Amino acid sequence: MIVGAVTASGEAVIPLTLYDPVGRELQFNAVIDTGFSGAVALSSELVDGLGLSLRGYEPAMLADGSERLFDLYDVVIEWDGTSRHVTVLAADGGPLVGMTLLAGYELRIQATPGGLVTITALS
Repeated sequence: MIVGAVTASGEAVIPLTLYDPVGRELQFNAVIDTGFSGAVALSSELVDGLGLSLRGYEPAMLADGSERLFDLYDVVIEWDGTSRHVTVLAADGGPLVGMTLLAGYELRIQATPGGLVTITALS
């Protein structure tokens, strides 16, 4: 199970651990974004700081209906106690966890500041 919390500003966040190409660990909080169909989105600055190699590009539709081309990278994360290779989309804003990463899990959010956020594997 993955456990996080709702921030004072109403964002559901969870701790996320990823590894740079030489295996160094980086931990941070990521916002759960059910409107994001990818696995993980990181800022371009964070991607550059990690030294990730560009894998390709992918068009994606934004919330306003416009389409934009995003850079894609591969990274290893720790997810529910196991290492997983995932595709990272470089985008403006903070770290996001999307629906691809949540597939096969149940998400529960106590939607109040300080409320519990739990992600549990489905049987």
